[in-house]
Amino acid sequence: MKKLQLCILGSLFAASLQAQSTDYTKGLSIWFDTPNNLDGRASWYSPATDKAWENNSLPIGNGSLGGNVMGSIAAERITLNEKTLWRGGPNTEKGAAYYWNVNKESAHLLSEIRQAFTDGNQKKAEELTCKNFNGLADYEPSRETPFRFGSFTTLGEAYIETGLSEIGMTDYKRILSLDSAMAIVSFRKDEVNYERKYFVSYPDSVMVLKFTADRPGMQNLIFSYGSNPEAIGDIKTDGPNRLLYTGRLKNNQMKFALRIQAINKGGSLNTTDGKFIVRNADEVIFLLTADTDYKLNFNPDFKDPKTYVGPDPDQTTLAMLDAAAAKNYNELCERHKTDYTQLFGRVKLQLNPHAPMTLQYPAVTDLPTHQRLARYRKGNPDYRLEEIYYQFGRYLLIASSRPGNLPANLQGMWANGVDGPWHVDYHNNINIQMNYWPACSTNLNECVWPLIDFIRTLVKPGEKTAQAYFGARGWTASISGNIFGFTSPLTDENMSWNFNPMAGPWLATHIWEYYDYTRDKKFLKEVGYDLIKSSANFAVDYLWHKPDGTYTAAPSTSPEHGPVDQGATFVHAVVREILLNAIDASKALGVDSKDRKQWQYVLKHLVPYQIGRYGQLMEWSTDIDDPKDEHRHVNHLFGLHPGHTLSPITTPELTNAAKVVLEHRGDGATGWSMGWKLNQWARLQDGNHAYKLFGNLLKNGTLDNLWDTHPPFQIDGNFGGTAGITEMLLQSHMGFIQLLPALPDAWKEGSVKGLCAKGNFEIDIIWQDGKLKEAVILSKAGEPCNLRYGNLTFTFKTTKGKTYKVMVENEKLKKIPL
Repeated sequence: MKKLQLCILGSLFAASLQAQSTDYTKGLSIWFDTPNNLDGRASWYSPATDKAWENNSLPIGNGSLGGNVMGSIAAERITLNEKTLWRGGPNTEKGAAYYWNVNKESAHLLSEIRQAFTDGNQKKAEELTCKNFNGLADYEPSRETPFRFGSFTTLGEAYIETGLSEIGMTDYKRILSLDSAMAIVSFRKDEVNYERKYFVSYPDSVMVLKFTADRPGMQNLIFSYGSNPEAIGDIKTDGPNRLLYTGRLKNNQMKFALRIQAINKGGSLNTTDGKFIVRNADEVIFLLTADTDYKLNFNPDFKDPKTYVGPDPDQTTLAMLDAAAAKNYNELCERHKTDYTQLFGRVKLQLNPHAPMTLQYPAVTDLPTHQRLARYRKGNPDYRLEEIYYQFGRYLLIASSRPGNLPANLQGMWANGVDGPWHVDYHNNINIQMNYWPACSTNLNECVWPLIDFIRTLVKPGEKTAQAYFGARGWTASISGNIFGFTSPLTDENMSWNFNPMAGPWLATHIWEYYDYTRDKKFLKEVGYDLIKSSANFAVDYLWHKPDGTYTAAPSTSPEHGPVDQGATFVHAVVREILLNAIDASKALGVDSKDRKQWQYVLKHLVPYQIGRYGQLMEWSTDIDDPKDEHRHVNHLFGLHPGHTLSPITTPELTNAAKVVLEHRGDGATGWSMGWKLNQWARLQDGNHAYKLFGNLLKNGTLDNLWDTHPPFQIDGNFGGTAGITEMLLQSHMGFIQLLPALPDAWKEGSVKGLCAKGNFEIDIIWQDGKLKEAVILSKAGEPCNLRYGNLTFTFKTTKGKTYKVMVENEKLKKIPL
């Protein structure tokens, strides 16, 4: 009788699980069919562990709390990150006075450097710049104690022993569902189907882990937590089914907390020695909340070592966990999915949806992602994989950049160690900017707010940097930034990478970008304009007004490449961009006509772009470019992308010179560099070459879990890739909207829904046989719509909230009644 009851109960469990299960591999997903063989606890310094983590883990996150699901059998491991957990800052051992003592007073040397340039004494100009325009804080912790700059660091890991082994295991899948922002691990062992689900909820600020099986009593789990080894803390029982870890980082005493609640159905649950021990349960759910005592501060006190210290994470994590625990699993899951899909579902992309896939690659859609990627690397087309890669970039931005926290860093928000590559910091000479290239164009305006808030934290310290080095108004930043308002150059005298005063103005162009897409005048007036104006004023004051009346950037560099110069093209291109932004912003608000005249005057007299002896756009003020140089940075093409002062339509000769540069630099590079070149080829409106760069990025700059690799893992290439595909389908940076400006021959048929254009338009596009079939345009601001398709142009007035259809008829663009 008992055996019959058990069979009936097992059947009910199986039916329940089957009713709820979904084949997540059939949607937009990244998945593996073999487990990570990582059943031992992490070794924080193990290259082998890092390699497996980089290539095979699945990232989940809500912009504040993140995790990487490893998906091993005997012991699930989830590496944990909290976005604000950083070493360094003014609360390091020596305090605020030590931390903020990083700028050199070098402005008085500018006249001597510029005279050296006038005299043709390049060596003197370079020596003065290298010795005096670096900073006082080191970038390497081994050379400075305490380490001021700091690093993003791990929260630790959750380690869940299962009592299972891989022996006899079948049907294994480890899946990241982009449709639902959920990771799933499933497998069959001893005639039992096991399933684990993981997600991190933005509305409820909680990570949720659920362990189930289709037979009752199969969950025998031991949950333990391994903290950051550079922290001091302890874990304790915090109620009958809760654990609390509270710790402090040794470097700066930053406090952090992690709370875990276990909820079991059936069986037993005990807490012993800081662990949950579950026996014979039918189902187990773990809820995790984490926080630090970091406080985002737009107006830091340079004398207060605790100027970035805020609420006690012991209390904030308690409030988050209590609120989450008051809801059942289904409620948490539905709230998470509703919040996420409201963002992710705005854009849909289909490439060659009717291609004869069975003839091209039999059953490829049934293969795990890494196998499809391997086939793609051998030249086998896989348009569905290209769609997945595109949407993965949008997923990563939603998962790593949500309002109320910091922006996505060099690894988004996922790092596996005390320290990481380049300290997993905010690199301000393209990397953080590239993270946000796809945000507005792919309908994720909300995800830009962490970047806006980060920029606001730089203004007050950036004013001191601007004054100390250039005697300039306004604010700026340098190449490397952290969460504690660091805006100075570092100690290194290698100015090829350590001197980039245009980092601040480049960041400020994103403020205008956000306004240009949203046309939110309230934002521009209350937040954006002052950031843009003060950055433009810095650019004006930084420039050298030469006796001949021209303005040039002296000293300047082309970031990470080449000598100190008296007029690097990159710097002039950024100056053009920020001055144009400031001019347009002042016009939009009807303010500061006097300042606007100055910006216009400087813009008019800025040294122009120059074409060199090879027909190339010159990178420096003298024609020293090497056509055999394949350097990863293409800084001097900033005006082509992400700027808008070079275009095949408005500056064809200069744009041809930019094309020569790209041909010289080649089609390979690090992952992020190929992402940048992809965007630049799209701006050249060469769809086939852009597609080649996309293919190279996917083949040679992408890991098995579709993360970008520099190497090592660096997330900006993912965002650059998504942005570049968008640029191939839609551009709006030149004052008009271009439909399919760089469509490659390979994408003969397709559609995209929900892309955004400047002027606050939302656009759907359908094409067939490589030609536009129709575009549907929603006007969200009532602005005039200026369209361009090939050589065809069409302008019409719009009404806010109204939708319009446009088609090609008789070789003209026409509105078609809806």
